[in-house]
Amino acid sequence: MNKLYYNNNLKLLARNLRNSSTLSEVLLWNCLRKKKLLGHKFLRQKPIGNYIVDFYCTKLLLVIEIDGFTHDNKYEYDINRQKYLENIGLKILRFRDEDVKNNLFGVIKAIEKWVNEHTPGPS
Repeated sequence: MNKLYYNNNLKLLARNLRNSSTLSEVLLWNCLRKKKLLGHKFLRQKPIGNYIVDFYCTKLLLVIEIDGFTHDNKYEYDINRQKYLENIGLKILRFRDEDVKNNLFGVIKAIEKWVNEHTPGPS
């Protein structure tokens, strides 16, 4: 998968979301940005299809989502969104907002574990 297509109308919304990040998004972003997580480049508030994901790593085809109060009462929307992302070959890791705020170390370790299990080692 070389290029993901997205609804061009989402670019401004994605920029606005980046500029008004939640505390948990800022905390996690500080651990992911500048290739801090095992040397992998992550993007934040990345448009994919008709959706915007919290964090995305192209090399790993990995989406990281933080579920906070904005996901309350949006169960069906989230299911359809996840199905779309999985159908185009992406993997999704979800973390609760409270877990990022209260156990950032554990969240980072869980992401690192996933990356190590899904990244081929040297031949």
